[in-house]
Amino acid sequence: MHRQYSHSNFSGQDVFVGIDMARKKWQIAIYLGDAFHKSFPVDPSAKAVEHYLLRTFPGARYHSVYEAGYFGYQAHHDLVSLGIDNMIVNPADVPTSDKHRRTKNDRVDANKLGRELLKGGLRPLYIPERVAIEDRALVRMRSTFVRKQTRCKNQIKAALAFFGFPLPPEDIIERYWSRAYIRWLEGLHFEHESGHQAFHTLLGELLSLRTTITELTRQIRHLAREDRYRSRVLLLCRIPGISMMGAMIFLTEIITLDRFKNLDRLASYVGLVPGEHSTGETEIDTGLTPRRNILLRYILIECAWIAQREDPALLAAFKEYCKRMPKNVAIIHIARKLLSRMRYVLKYNQPYVTGVIANN
Repeated sequence: MHRQYSHSNFSGQDVFVGIDMARKKWQIAIYLGDAFHKSFPVDPSAKAVEHYLLRTFPGARYHSVYEAGYFGYQAHHDLVSLGIDNMIVNPADVPTSDKHRRTKNDRVDANKLGRELLKGGLRPLYIPERVAIEDRALVRMRSTFVRKQTRCKNQIKAALAFFGFPLPPEDIIERYWSRAYIRWLEGLHFEHESGHQAFHTLLGELLSLRTTITELTRQIRHLAREDRYRSRVLLLCRIPGISMMGAMIFLTEIITLDRFKNLDRLASYVGLVPGEHSTGETEIDTGLTPRRNILLRYILIECAWIAQREDPALLAAFKEYCKRMPKNVAIIHIARKLLSRMRYVLKYNQPYVTGVIANN
């Protein structure tokens, strides 16, 4: 049973609130000091949480926590604006017992968050400003549509194979699907109208996606020329392998280097560190850690393949790594060196000199 409180002033005391969010209701679990008070649903708003806290625990200091996910940062800003000290945490960082894994519901999750907040063992996520969030949304949206375009291309290639169409002439087969290749696809003839409509629906989706990606790229180029990005984009683009788009992805995902104490912390955020599973004298290398920024790690590895061809120092390093490991593993080391260079030029505001590997 939860405790009842008769006194009306809680000045100097701390109230801890775990919040499990859903569209229709928020489940909150409240702890006063080291004592569990109550767990119950409220309307999905920061105002509802504040109303209960002010009415039940006037004068106290309020602390709350919820897991990062669908609801983004707006709930955090609403809670903070109402005087509640809130943090957002990575769900994977919240300690969970086997019992709670097997019995999972909103009440259990809220109780777990409130209890861990009370213990002080939770690590808050970095909360970016609204402008940074919206800039990042634009860059991420382009990446989303690029993935959709890749999926659509694969569907078109599968349809060609399924209906038995031969490969087009070699002079129009290109990685980036040139206009000549699109015209060849448009000119394919099916035996029946139904097959024609099915295939051209796919082709129409591809053309629509290409138009959208072109427009998003134009908007990102315009954003890259604004004052808050221009100088940093120019610095990053001086590094072999880094394009304007790669620079903008890096800047909008990282936001500020001040978040990371050193290169190791930055590499850990990106996901360019090895995983390990060890016990006693047994050590198992599990490869790259599954914890990563998906977009950043992908683009850095892509840029590393280009950089090792364009920069003599990276090419020499890549060849040395390849003597001891497969190329797909060696390129991870090159990506980390590339990350070191990017950090260096931004931290010290100095252009990169080709052929020099920064280790700072």
